[in-house]
Amino acid sequence: MKKIILLFLICSVLSTVSIAQKSPKVNLKKLDQYYSKMVKDWDLPSATIGIVKDGKLVFTGSYGVKEIGKNDRPDENTNYAIASNSKAFTSAIIGMLVDEGKLNWDDKVKYYLPYFAVYDPWVSANVTIRDLLSHRVGLGTFSGDVIWYKSDLSAEEIVKRIQFIPKAYDFRAGYGYSNVMYITAGEVIRAVTGKSWAENVKERIFNPLKMERTVTNPDKLDELGNYATPHAREKDVNIPIDWVNWEEIGALGGVISNVNDISKWMILNLNNGINGKDTLFSKLARNMVWTPHNNHMVDQTKKNDFNRHFNAYGLGWGLSDYHGNLRVGHTGGYDGMITAITMIPDKKLGVVVLTNGMKSPIMAATYYALDQYLGEETVDWSAKMLANNNRNQKSDTRVSDRKSKRVMNTTSSVPLGDYVGTYKSDIYGDITISKLGDDLKMKFEHSPDLSATLEHWHYDVFEIKWDVKHAWFNFGTVKFNLDNNLKVQGLDFDVPNDDIFFEELKPYKVH
Repeated sequence: MKKIILLFLICSVLSTVSIAQKSPKVNLKKLDQYYSKMVKDWDLPSATIGIVKDGKLVFTGSYGVKEIGKNDRPDENTNYAIASNSKAFTSAIIGMLVDEGKLNWDDKVKYYLPYFAVYDPWVSANVTIRDLLSHRVGLGTFSGDVIWYKSDLSAEEIVKRIQFIPKAYDFRAGYGYSNVMYITAGEVIRAVTGKSWAENVKERIFNPLKMERTVTNPDKLDELGNYATPHAREKDVNIPIDWVNWEEIGALGGVISNVNDISKWMILNLNNGINGKDTLFSKLARNMVWTPHNNHMVDQTKKNDFNRHFNAYGLGWGLSDYHGNLRVGHTGGYDGMITAITMIPDKKLGVVVLTNGMKSPIMAATYYALDQYLGEETVDWSAKMLANNNRNQKSDTRVSDRKSKRVMNTTSSVPLGDYVGTYKSDIYGDITISKLGDDLKMKFEHSPDLSATLEHWHYDVFEIKWDVKHAWFNFGTVKFNLDNNLKVQGLDFDVPNDDIFFEELKPYKVH
């Protein structure tokens, strides 16, 4: 998930800084001042940032407020959803199971999940665990996310619907970032251990590392206390929204944590799986997840900002070089929270950035810290990336283009009652349309939070007025398709966004 939406002007962004160990090479006060200004410039509700070096948490900085309109400030123990940064926890658990002889990286998924199927029977029979974790099965980036997004489907029920996701490229012949493949990996873990992904990650990682405030279920946050509120962004205003429970599909992004706990996770990885006198995963597992399995092209004909020569995905980790050093990391996008974890293993250096807004400078904060500790020339990454972000936002005219094409003073082809009924989506389930005065009501069988009022837009197209605020999308329309005799046949969705592809639903009327 990666669409970045923008955030409301905070009159005063407050900051606190805690410095555990001063580096002789880095001015930590200057670093803190830079981050404080960055959070104001980006109009971000809050950010907490941590840096580990040589096995210790050497810097924590906390900025802004946990929720717009309130004064409660974050600190190094404030919890945020880390979303897809959780994928590295999933690949680590798989590595532990390989170490224990309970499975192999190249085992066929069907051996553990007989019901597993994708777009082609032969591919279904040959997909391996390694394929799941390296995004090379043949599905498109974020394709199928509409199945699980805010749904009450079990992980197994989601996996059983993957067969309806269209093929994007040939098996092992490209890269498509696939959350549903990580849900599948979580079900492999359940099949092998008899325990859920959430139980495994707690027993195998959280407990040994004493990540005592890290959870996988937001329902536990009130009991824990000290957590940030997610924010959507609309018309340059930050809007607090509710937490969404991702525990059932947690293998793709269910970890909720904080700078203090994530520092322990980074240190474990920088120590190659060794925690004190214990080894949580072997050197073989370490090498496997940090080996490129799916490569991205780098333009070798011109310079880039990082002197980068390779860019790849391992197993749950992104891999590249950064000014001659191996760079290992990931980012995460949750409803109203954007985060990043980045490490330079050779320097025993790691940076975690947690934010609770959709216009987020996670990589600006990361690159600035890396450059300071690596002795690289100082670049004002915040200013540079904010300018790029603003340009990109301004150039995104998908919604305004659609609104400009609205034809006023039209009527629908048939009476409203003719649209009423149940529409079946093979990839998802039932969507029901009912009459609501002069409008229509749309409800999703497995996703109550996606319910909406449908207001006439033009002809047989209706605007979707969502009942609750969503982080990744706001404007959208649905078109009713009619046959030659004006009988309603199905629906087409048009919800412009980069993450949740409603157009994949393709519902058809069943009664």
